[in-house]
Amino acid sequence: MPKKPSSGSPLARSAMAYVLAGGRGSRLMELTDIRAKPAVFFGGKSRIIDFALSNALNSGIRRISVATQYKAHSLIRHLQLGWNFFRSERNEGFDILPASQRVSETQWYAGTADAVFQNIDIIESYAPQHIVVLAGDHVYKMDYEHMLQMHVTHAADVTVGCIDVPRLEATGFGVMHVDETNRIIEFLEKPADPPGMPGNPELALASMGIYVFDTGFLIEQLRRDAADPHSAHDFGRDLIPHIVRNGKAVAHHFAESCVRSGQEAEAYWRDVGTVDAYWQANIDLTDVLPSLDLYDHDWPIWTFAEITPPAKFVHDEEGRRGQAVSSLVSGGCIVSGAALRRSLLFTGVHVRSYARVESAVVLPQVVIGRSARLAKVVVDRGVKIPDGLVVGEDPDLDEKRFRRTANGVCLITQPMLDRLAQ
Repeated sequence: MPKKPSSGSPLARSAMAYVLAGGRGSRLMELTDIRAKPAVFFGGKSRIIDFALSNALNSGIRRISVATQYKAHSLIRHLQLGWNFFRSERNEGFDILPASQRVSETQWYAGTADAVFQNIDIIESYAPQHIVVLAGDHVYKMDYEHMLQMHVTHAADVTVGCIDVPRLEATGFGVMHVDETNRIIEFLEKPADPPGMPGNPELALASMGIYVFDTGFLIEQLRRDAADPHSAHDFGRDLIPHIVRNGKAVAHHFAESCVRSGQEAEAYWRDVGTVDAYWQANIDLTDVLPSLDLYDHDWPIWTFAEITPPAKFVHDEEGRRGQAVSSLVSGGCIVSGAALRRSLLFTGVHVRSYARVESAVVLPQVVIGRSARLAKVVVDRGVKIPDGLVVGEDPDLDEKRFRRTANGVCLITQPMLDRLAQ
């Protein structure tokens, strides 16, 4: 049965969510040239980080901190605009914690654990009972209250959120072995040859980058790790393996706390860390019954809600009819005598007459010129597509002009187009 939110959140109300959002996400190529991966747009009006933040808020957590580092302006601006509704008089708070040389005048965040260590004084000032450490760059819906309850019930030193993934795809994750009680007995960070799960060697048990700690214990471990000159000061490489060897680490299976509406058949979790994965996850939203239900009122995805006029479709003549089939079209878009099929348009996109757009993910404020034909593309924010441009029909030509993936998805940015005009 689909899991719905837990009723009441006594543990969540005394917990802090600490979101790690400092990474670039280099596999997204030019999409992260000017923004961090958590700030990349997703789903028509959201950013990737909105999923972790919404999960925390919907779970009942009212004290949230976000650590930023790489090209953080776009991310910080989004957080200031969309997440500024917390009230201190209700014992709520939302802190943005950029790398700011708080420990040393020459030291930025050296790793994920260091990004928490450098802000220990801020954490201690709020005195949360538990810390939920979250990666800010995954797309999923999860009730962290269930994970907190498991952490307390098992008297764990750390509880690690985990998910089953195909073994050969687990090289980019922390992979763990567990016993029959879900205690983690081995943790391997990004192994070249991931071990399979007992009884199912084609799958591996992978870390989701979600950790629950008692606050006091975490602070002790962070200080111990900071004093170790041989440490990379990273949760997956250093802290978690140390606790597995010397303490009690427990695995929490995502299926036990994922939130699903009646429209979602399976637990949904995506690392949209490549252009192909990013394109596919967005295009999947155009399905009649998508794997991720963004229309679930019981578990809303909070974000910055821009004030925009409704989407508009104009012209109704043969060959010049504003229309969209199996597509998501956001506010402020104008489809003027153009045809969309299986595409996702973010806020404020204008598509001019006679254009044909298919299997396209088009980020905000893009203008697609007259008679352009785009297929299987990701178009970055603010790009001006010239009249008559054709992408997605000649692989060799696309390869020369744009970033084309092995699966045939073309990423189009304004600098790429500017080079064509030279």
